[in-house]
Amino acid sequence: MPQTVCSGTMFTTPSGFSPHLAGAEPGEEEEAPQEGPGPGACLSEGPPITSASLDTLIQNLVPTADYYPEKAYVFTFLLSARLFISPPELLARVCELCIKQQQLDQSPLDTAKVRKFGPKILQLLTEWTETFPTDFKDEKMIGRLKDFIHRIASCDEAYWKTLNQVLQKLSQKLALMTQGEESIVKVSLNASSISDKLMAFKTKPPPIQKDMLSICNDPYTLAQQLTHVELEHLRQIGPEEFVQAFVQKDPLDGTQEPCFSDQKKKTSNLEAYVRWFNRLCYLVATEICMPAKKKQRAQVIEFFIDVARECFNIGNFNSLMAIISGMNMSPVSRLKKTWGKAKTAKFFILEHQMDPTGNFYNYRTALRGAAHRSQTANSNRERIVIPFFSLLIKDIYFLNEGCANRLPNGHVNFEKFVELARQVGEFMTWKRVECPFEEDRTILHYLQTAPIFSEDGLYLASYESESPENQVEKDRWKALRSNILGKT
Repeated sequence: MPQTVCSGTMFTTPSGFSPHLAGAEPGEEEEAPQEGPGPGACLSEGPPITSASLDTLIQNLVPTADYYPEKAYVFTFLLSARLFISPPELLARVCELCIKQQQLDQSPLDTAKVRKFGPKILQLLTEWTETFPTDFKDEKMIGRLKDFIHRIASCDEAYWKTLNQVLQKLSQKLALMTQGEESIVKVSLNASSISDKLMAFKTKPPPIQKDMLSICNDPYTLAQQLTHVELEHLRQIGPEEFVQAFVQKDPLDGTQEPCFSDQKKKTSNLEAYVRWFNRLCYLVATEICMPAKKKQRAQVIEFFIDVARECFNIGNFNSLMAIISGMNMSPVSRLKKTWGKAKTAKFFILEHQMDPTGNFYNYRTALRGAAHRSQTANSNRERIVIPFFSLLIKDIYFLNEGCANRLPNGHVNFEKFVELARQVGEFMTWKRVECPFEEDRTILHYLQTAPIFSEDGLYLASYESESPENQVEKDRWKALRSNILGKT
């Protein structure tokens, strides 16, 4: 089955994958990796916070004339607070605390005091809108911002100007995000539609059907274009989606629903990225199974091995794993005569790099190397780090499942959310990299819309290429020919 986002089952891999690609060994997957200490979320002074009541954590978020929380604390709390309180409710609480602490409901205001406090609250609101812009799709949020700034604007008209700049940037960012989401949805719909047409071509399309090598025969160029697609998907994923993908009802919340609504929509970009991974797996398998001649199939295998190697060198581990997974699907791996004609030494080296043994130890080592290169890079080319996304999600899932959100005394388990913020924050750094490679529209269009076989189509194409070896395969071949081709 294709990979899906689910709080209970996480990701499952496409049916027929080599077992070692389906996840870590049973005894190993319970532990999410620790790749060095994460930044402790603390106040401007004092030790890192490990737990506290929600009220205390909100209090620590609110700036004063003489205090501003650490950037790490702001990100950690804004990321995790949505598990306990909705963004509109949180903003309301922040504004109420500010009004009370700064005595903003009195007249006249203490201008000197407000002028010390004003820039700090505007800084907090700026950080919030820049890091979690989708929180402000709610008109209540925008209205609350304007109402609050109206209270302090009499002390300095520059506050209105700053807020307008913040809102203008927010509007532009939301518009770009909406445009990107609509583009991804449109591509997904087109790909699905064309895939159905492919089945009408009866598994082995005539020469009018293009193939990858006729579109792009240079492995490095294709790896670059795959990196374009990956980074475009990554840009759309907000940090809050990692939290909302595994949301559970807060036991101390008396309502019947999670503290945010429209759950499916809020993880749509994450789900779209999973669909892209599945599509690339099936596209690779389709390209290998489609040629009628063994020599051509072997050539396609060698080509994708080289593409996978270039993805590894770039730091595009997600495309690398999708290619390896596609080549390990049963309809492809059973083509023994085809594999016998292909040069596969480099493939086994790449498989070793992505081997799940030791909770993907080899991959995690390579990822740390790529992350270090990114931190010291002088160019965007060296800054690229695209993690194997399913494993990143699984790590976050086990962190979420292995640690309670609240302690027995009702306090928020903030130490858990510091680690969550570390993992998500690292991802946020990687997704901001601008792709340095020139776009090739023809290749990108093919990658995103080319017809792909369903699982049954792959098996039928595989059996048509190399005959079934046992009675089970013969029976399945006969059934597939009847169902798909209408033959007996």
